[in-house]
Amino acid sequence: MKDLPVGIQSFEKLRMSGYLYVDKTKDILSLVSTSKPYFLSRPRRFGKSLTISVIQAIFEGRKELFEGLYIYDKWDWTKTNPVIRIDFGAMANRATEEVKFSLTHHLIEIAKSYKVTSSGDTIPDKFEALIKNLHQSTGEKVVVLVDEYDKPIVDNLTDLATADANRQLLHDFYQVLKAADDHLRFVFLTGVSKFSKVSLFSGLNSPDDITIDHRFATLCGYTQQELESCFEEHIRSMAASMGIPPNELVAKIRSWYNGYSWDGANTVYNPFSTLLLFTKCVFKDYWFATGTPTFLVNLIKERNEVHLLTEPSLIQESGFDKFDIRTLDTRLLLFQTGYLTIKKVADDTFTEQRNFTLDIPNQEVRLAMMEHMVGSFAAFPDSETGAMRSQMLHSLLDGNAALLEQHVKSLFARIPHQLHLPREAYYHSMLLVWLNMLGFKVEAEVLSTDKGRIDAVWTWGERAVIAEVKYSGRGATDKLIGEAFRQIKEKKYHERYADGKHRIALLAVAFAGKKIACQMQELDSAL
Repeated sequence: MKDLPVGIQSFEKLRMSGYLYVDKTKDILSLVSTSKPYFLSRPRRFGKSLTISVIQAIFEGRKELFEGLYIYDKWDWTKTNPVIRIDFGAMANRATEEVKFSLTHHLIEIAKSYKVTSSGDTIPDKFEALIKNLHQSTGEKVVVLVDEYDKPIVDNLTDLATADANRQLLHDFYQVLKAADDHLRFVFLTGVSKFSKVSLFSGLNSPDDITIDHRFATLCGYTQQELESCFEEHIRSMAASMGIPPNELVAKIRSWYNGYSWDGANTVYNPFSTLLLFTKCVFKDYWFATGTPTFLVNLIKERNEVHLLTEPSLIQESGFDKFDIRTLDTRLLLFQTGYLTIKKVADDTFTEQRNFTLDIPNQEVRLAMMEHMVGSFAAFPDSETGAMRSQMLHSLLDGNAALLEQHVKSLFARIPHQLHLPREAYYHSMLLVWLNMLGFKVEAEVLSTDKGRIDAVWTWGERAVIAEVKYSGRGATDKLIGEAFRQIKEKKYHERYADGKHRIALLAVAFAGKKIACQMQELDSAL
């Protein structure tokens, strides 16, 4: 059983040390066989750096590293090209002067390694000189690989002055790629976001953006087939240690870490979480924990856009190209950072564009994001939020409406007064954040019926809870409770789960002004 490359981004180290490598060289071959410039956006820790390391090894002719891989006998290893690899993730990127100093030093070090000069008064001048001198000294066109091209912007979104200064610096730097086109063999850039006003993406030599291109939808991340074949021994070992069948373990892993898609058809596993799962044999929010999205949570709160996390949202294809640091689109920010992913793509015959449905990718992100949202809105510490979730799960399994009501009241009591909005949509959204934290699913296409839409459904093994939320600015909660149960029964929301495999309960939650009530009914006694 091969060791797992947790945290290893060097292809050379990975291959020389015998770590497991999921072969992505078929997709990479189709990229490097052209002379087009490419841009790929993926969330953090999704294999972008390793992909760049693989491409670098290909152009450097490191044939020995590719033995046994798809590309091994399909590439001319006798031809090599000089490679300029720039990793903004490894540079100081806060103050603009720090970025300038780090980038200048990096260009000088690359020039020294090839025994050429990188002269010029400005960073763009040095970059252009380096490209031309490498081409002239080697006789081969240059390969430029840029990792995390946008990090000096992304890391400063809360400081717009610095972010904009860094954006201008990057604009001038990347403009060199257009001027030096005759000296370039291949250009590949990766990042988290595609900013519309970094002029890298305008003009005749604009990179081919393959972020949502179906041909490269599985370039980063593991497909289901790759998981079950490449990690077969790890799956068997972990299943044995847990005392469950391998197929049951695979189903749980799929629910927790699969679900990312960039074309609405092909899904992949989060590689970072998958590797740590098999290393530690514990289901946890590994990827989420590496970067708590405080900035995102605050943005969602300020804009009252909780619905983006509790139900699917739509965006047209042209919307992916309109990401500006001064008018941040929350949907795009959540998508590009990995908290939302593409679940469905459909043609719009009126606009002749494609519509993309965005939603939370999997259980890891859903549970962790919702716990963070609940903790942030209601000022719960993480430890208390987790404990509350555990108690709520048991109350749903046991049909303990009194405990449910107690915690719902506690939740809303701790939300600051200024965040309360006297509208049904607000209470509905806030409660759905809480329900999502408990594992409720709100999926319009799945949960809608021919008679209406179910507010939320929670399933856990054989247990299914059908929830309906009612709100009124005043009056009695018992009347709203009655309306909620009546609606569930009249519209027969439960029929979807009346398959003999589920133990069904109905849950009514009522908000009447500041009064809150919850009731549960087992289906057999309710009808």
